[in-house]
Parts: sequence; C-alpha cells; structure tokens
Amino acid sequence: MGTELVRGQNHPLPRTRLEILISAEVPVLVAAALGDEGGRVPDGDRIARPGAAAPPGIEVPRAPAAAHRLAVDLGALPEAVQRVTVLLAMPEQPGADQRFGAIAAPRATVTDTDGTEIARFTLTGLDAESAVLALELYRRQGGWKVRAVGQGYADGLPALLADLGLPRPREVAESLWEAERPGGPEAVVPEARPAGGGPVDYTHPGRQASAADAAVAAGAASGEPPRPVAGDAAGWSMEERLYNQVWGMFEDLARATAAFRSATDFAAARLDRELDEVLADPRARIGGAGDAARQAAQAKHDELVGRAQAAHDRDLAQLIAEAEVVEPALPPAYAQWSSPVWQGHRMPTEPPQAVRLGDLHLPESALLRIPMLVRLPLERGLWVDSGATPSDFADSAERRRLALEVAVALAARLLAVHPVGEFSVQVIDPAGAGAGPLGALTRTGALTGPPATGAAGVAQALEELTRRVDLVRMAISGGATEALPDDFDTARRLLIVNDFPQGFDDRALTRLRFLADEGPAAGVHLLLVADRADAESYGPLLDPLWRSLMRLTPSPDDHFADPWVGHAWTFEPALPPHGGAVVQRVLSAVSAARIKGK
Repeated sequence: MGTELVRGQNHPLPRTRLEILISAEVPVLVAAALGDEGGRVPDGDRIARPGAAAPPGIEVPRAPAAAHRLAVDLGALPEAVQRVTVLLAMPEQPGADQRFGAIAAPRATVTDTDGTEIARFTLTGLDAESAVLALELYRRQGGWKVRAVGQGYADGLPALLADLGLPRPREVAESLWEAERPGGPEAVVPEARPAGGGPVDYTHPGRQASAADAAVAAGAASGEPPRPVAGDAAGWSMEERLYNQVWGMFEDLARATAAFRSATDFAAARLDRELDEVLADPRARIGGAGDAARQAAQAKHDELVGRAQAAHDRDLAQLIAEAEVVEPALPPAYAQWSSPVWQGHRMPTEPPQAVRLGDLHLPESALLRIPMLVRLPLERGLWVDSGATPSDFADSAERRRLALEVAVALAARLLAVHPVGEFSVQVIDPAGAGAGPLGALTRTGALTGPPATGAAGVAQALEELTRRVDLVRMAISGGATEALPDDFDTARRLLIVNDFPQGFDDRALTRLRFLADEGPAAGVHLLLVADRADAESYGPLLDPLWRSLMRLTPSPDDHFADPWVGHAWTFEPALPPHGGAVVQRVLSAVSAARIKGK
C-alpha cells in the first residue's frame, strides 16, 4: 500500500509513467493544468480537458464521472512543463448542491502502470468550495515528486484557473463545461460501471476493446441501465480485469455506505437541533405551534433519510446484479469452493495474481458479499485467530478446530492454483492436536513431510527454514541465485504453525519472528493458528509478531477496515461446503499431478 499523504506533504515518484485515480461520491469534472516552474499556465492549450486534443504525455477522462483514471507519461511532457496540477470541479447543475462539503471527501491515488499504489490523498476539510486543486506533480532535481494540495475555491472553477495565471479564466472554464454538455465538442457516451457512481472510462492504452466493453457501451447508448459484465475493468488479462473489478465493487460499496451513513447522521443531527430550538422557546412547548414545529422537523428528517435510503438501495441493487455475473466468472484462485470451476480443475501453468481469503460485507448490505482478494506472493504472514470473538459462542476446542480448517482450506487453495512443484506446505503441530483437520493434507501426501511435533521437532523445522531463508537472502543480495545448490527446492513454502506458542522456547520464538519478517522475500510464508491469550505470559515480546500478521477469523467478525473511508467490514472465511469433500478432491489431484510430473 502506498503512502497516505496529508495536505502539503510531498512524495518522490519512482516512475515517469503513472496513473492517477480519482474517486468521488458524485460525478465531477477532472482536468490537468500544465504549468511552468511557478505553476503558471500560459494559455488554455495547456489545460488537458474533456473534448480537446490531449497534450503530449497526459490523457484525461472524456466526461464527468464519480471515478476517473488519468494516464500520465512525465517523460513525454515538453521541457517547458515543470508542474502538472490535477483539478476537480463540481458539475454545473441547476438546483444541485455544488459544494464539495456536501459529499464524502474525494480521493486521489497515484499508481504505477501495473496498479502498484505509490501515494494517496483524501481531500478532507472542504466546505463551500466547488473546485479544488487536488494533486501537483512537479520536477525536482532531475526527478519528479507528487504533492498533496487540497486547495479549494468557493468561487468555483474560474477562480481556480485565475489563480493558475490563466488569461480569460471564465472563458476557459466555460469551454471545460461545454465539453460535457449534450451536443458539446465530443458528445460521446462513455463506458459505464454498473456498480453505481457514474460513468467511467476503462479503456486501456494499447488494448483493443473487448466484448465486455462493447456490451456496456451498448447498454449506455440505449438509455437503459448498463447490464453488468464480468471483467468490466482495466487490465491486460481477464484475471487482472476481474481482480480490478472486485476491488472496484469493494470501493463502490464502501463509498455508497459512507454516503448513506453521512446523510442519516446529518438528518439525525438536524432533527435534534431543530427540536432543541423548539424546546428553547417557552411559547412553543405547549399548544399547536409546538406540535406543528416538531412534526415539521420530523418530516424533514424522514424525507432526507428516505432519499438516502433510496439512493443506497439503488446502488446496492446494481452491485448485487454485478456480483451475480462476476462470481461465476471468477477463476479458481478467486472463486468460492462451491463454484463449478473446482469440479473440472486442472493444475495451472502460471501462478495467479491473487487469492481469495474469504468474503467481506457491511451491516447495511448483508446480502452482498465482496470477495476478499490479496495479492500473491503474500507480503505478510497470516494469523487465523482461534480465540473467542464477540459473536462466537463456540467452545475453545471447537474454535481451534474451525481455525485449523480455515488454514487447511487456504493451504489447499494455494497448492491447487500454483503450477506443479512451485508451491509446498509444511506443518508444525507441537502437540499433534490438529490431526483431524490436517488429515486432508497428510492423507493425500500434499505436505513436504509429516507434521513436526514436540519441542525437538519445532526446533528442527524452524532451524531448517531459517537456513533456507538465509541462503536465499545471500544469493539474492549477491546477485548469484544461479549459485544455489542443484537440489535446492525453489518452490515457495507455506509454514502452518498450529496451537502456537505451545512447544516454542525463546530460541524458537526468535526464529519464528525472523521468518515472519524476512521469509516472504525469500519465498517462505507463515500461517499461524493461535489464540493470542495463550501467549499472554510473553507480555509485549510478541506484539511485533502479531502486528506483522494479517488476522483472519474462523467465524464472522468485524475487524477489517477499508482504505477509503475506514468502515469496519465483517470478514467470513472461505470454507468448503459438505464437510470439505471438494478440498479432498483438489488435494488428491494436486498430489497426482505432482507424482506424474516427477
């Protein structure tokens, strides 16, 4: 995840080819001003905007929308351009509240062309402003940096353009708005996401339009709501497009829910204030006048909440419709265990881009589950928490069994979605307490060897993995990976540790922390199954370990926060139906493919 910027903060840009993603609660106009060293823009031709020929090095969206992607190639900009300023403006709509303070804070994210996030900035603190300078990309000592600006203008787009030194700013502002009006210079129907939030252009430079693009555009052109299409997102492959689409659905639901909560909170606060005003007037406490004032305040509250609920219901219905077409199209790494793709599963020839850990949902949208996908290879270890959660009433033994079943299902998925021989699983089970759930792995021969048991087994397994990580780190740092022994197993390794910290002494704890920190870069990944209460005797010694791991739960629990508005999302693990028979079949197929490949 990239750096979270605050107003005025800057951050170096490691690449010159970038994408800038803008998301807002309502459609907004996005443009970019190409300025000199002082940021001054000499004429309207230096404004990259809808409906006009794009200056070299920058591509802006074709119309106002709630989500935008700007493609930027800083190396292609003219030498005279020293600053690129990204600006946002609210649409000119009669009767609409044209203030950024009336919507959730917009967000700007700078990414590499492969989607790797570099920096992000939430434009908070806006009120009466209808135009805002969001980000500034500027040259500095032979390189480029990004600065979070967030400067708003209550007098709108003309005042913003005037501040950039642009001659005749009001005329230029009119030309920007003219491009998005019906019959304007480029009256096109942009592609649209069916997930709510307005039209989005997902066209990727150098990539031809797909059938999904055509279907969405056709729906928009007919005047009907666009039909959901699986793979309706940016990306070079269907897997990448589906990954980006799932994340787009996650963000859409987060922002739609934020808008709904904000509106209902505002309605409640206004109702309280108006009722307080009624009670503050002694003459209004009795008689018909007071009752009428209270009824009027309640009616305004109910009307505002009703509008907010209707908007949220509309957005939710669109997202549910999208989920219904996306879920069946997901590849095995992303799919539910109940998906038909597992019935005829074959070992892949390439590793996947990401893997599904479970599902996420919010209280206002309990019917909609968003797949929780994380990038591979795993940059952080995982911790399946076998401790009690507020909504879980199972006894301790049952929680531990369920937690280990989650770990086994995830291990099976990772084995199944990697090419034969490129991923392996090792288990440490000090007391042998996990024999039942681990049976799916041991019976099929999916493990590198029998689970390590007892203090001696724990010490030996950790020592071997520590040596492995040290060897790979030295080879990578010395640029001599070809010097690794011929019999060295180059497969990525998942280490499952059950009932931690049982069987661990101080030396073993030190090695485990080393594997958690250094293992991922050397191809060793940690999956801990533990109740944190069992390790209370170690005090703060293990705090860094717990913080380094991503916590999962075997039963629904509210503990994941999204990066946009910080909702507490309920996580549910990806568990197989019908007693795990599908996992057994998949692991048997993995073992058969491994034997055949030898």
